Amino acid sequence: MVNYFSSDFKLAILGGGQLGKMMLYETRKYDIQTLVLDPNNEAPCKISCNYFEQGDLMDYETVLNFGRKADVVTFEIEGVNIAALKQLESEGIKTFPSAETLEKIQNKAVQKEFYKTNNIPTADFEVFQRIDDLKNSVANGKIKIPFVWKSATGGYDGMGVSVIKNIEDLNDLSEGECIAENLVPFKNELAVIVARNPSGEMKTYPVVEMEFHPTANQVEYVICPARIDDKVAEKARKLAESVSEAFNHVGLLAVEMFQTKDDEILVNEVAPRPHNSGHYSIEGSYTNQFEQQIRAILNLPLGNTDSKVGGIMVNLVGAEGHEGEVVYENIEEIMKLDGVTPHIYGKKLTRPFRKMGHVTIVDIDLAKARKVAEKVKNSIKVISKNK
Repeated sequence: MVNYFSSDFKLAILGGGQLGKMMLYETRKYDIQTLVLDPNNEAPCKISCNYFEQGDLMDYETVLNFGRKADVVTFEIEGVNIAALKQLESEGIKTFPSAETLEKIQNKAVQKEFYKTNNIPTADFEVFQRIDDLKNSVANGKIKIPFVWKSATGGYDGMGVSVIKNIEDLNDLSEGECIAENLVPFKNELAVIVARNPSGEMKTYPVVEMEFHPTANQVEYVICPARIDDKVAEKARKLAESVSEAFNHVGLLAVEMFQTKDDEILVNEVAPRPHNSGHYSIEGSYTNQFEQQIRAILNLPLGNTDSKVGGIMVNLVGAEGHEGEVVYENIEEIMKLDGVTPHIYGKKLTRPFRKMGHVTIVDIDLAKARKVAEKVKNSIKVISKNK
């Protein structure tokens, strides 16, 4: 057994954003040495790791040389150099999730084809190499409006996804490989986080329900447990397990899903890392998702995924019309409310809809927690200093 704790063991994290920062809370708890690579010299992780390096996550040599400093490499963002991860694996440095798993997920077109090949239920789709090819298919009537457009690469926080409601919307799309996906008439958007370690031990967290911002394609509220029938919840957890097994993934896998009008479950997309839909777990679960990620990638026993209490998460995003040095308004007001915990990510500059933090609201009574979440959402403002 490797001695991970208070030893020379080193864990490298590719990406220094808020997910990495929250993972570092847990490495501090266990006294694990950490190294972080991020292109931004002011990344949130910088204050919390043992060693920080500024560098391009997509540059082969940078990722390779950085990874060689560690015993185990993980990532908190999908946009990393896969060839470098493969080389590190060939040199005996463990990479979790593996380069092979990430390769199937990093490109959304490849990810969707993977579902099709593995008989994983998902919305019907077509892949296009160029926007002009998509426009021609719409003109020929092969693709019917409305549909969902997704960029194959580079999408995050609602970017790279658009609902195409009319022909003019096609003019606003970025170039490059993309997907045209059938619009699913769904009751709920759900998510299940699966944890799996190299020994094959696997656990799922309770199903959560996601409420989205109407225009930003971003999660506004995450509600745990989801307000759905137990049979539907069980079906969603079983499907998430089968997706994890198909990808042969290690670590955390967040599986985003649609619950259709007929209570079928379709996989929307996955993220092979801690995820926005699991932030409630920091205050709400026996083992939060960030500790579970550490346990999973180090092949330690997985923790209890049950919730101690009902939880709701509210994303704190930059207000529209504000760009520049960040100010959080009314944070003291929300801290007066029972069961409310703010998490500030440490990003110095705000811009519209940028994720700047989140607030967790916990209560035995989920309906009460939902009302408090509304109050939090309406009270706190993420604005810029100069406005």
